[in-house]
Amino acid sequence: MSALVSSLAFLMLQEGGEEGGGAAAAVGGGVGAIIGLVIAVVMIAAMWKLFTKAGEPGWAAIIPIYNFIVLLKIAGRPLWWIILLLIPFVNIVVFILVCIDIARKFGKGAGYGIGLAILGVIFFPLLAFSDAQYNPAA
Repeated sequence: MSALVSSLAFLMLQEGGEEGGGAAAAVGGGVGAIIGLVIAVVMIAAMWKLFTKAGEPGWAAIIPIYNFIVLLKIAGRPLWWIILLLIPFVNIVVFILVCIDIARKFGKGAGYGIGLAILGVIFFPLLAFSDAQYNPAA
């Protein structure tokens, strides 16, 4: 009899723990979703501003794949590099090279370009909203 009571008590504790965990996960998930939304809005605004600084249409920042084509154009790389961005592991190297080229076109160094590739959430808004000017001949 005591085994049955202890099993029931364990099951009741387990169910109560799941409810509390579910509520905490829902709140945490909501906060995570809001933070993700804020980051997405900031990145869209930064890319929009960066594109307009480079003389490209700002709306291109919100079109998937086309925004990479515009980034390649800003970086001065050939259009066929979009294929390299689709190849696993190669795309990492290509993206770093494109970010370094973008940084150079805006008068920044290679270190800033690596920052664009690794911490783009920070460096793209810094570049877009700074007084850096686009120089296609750089």
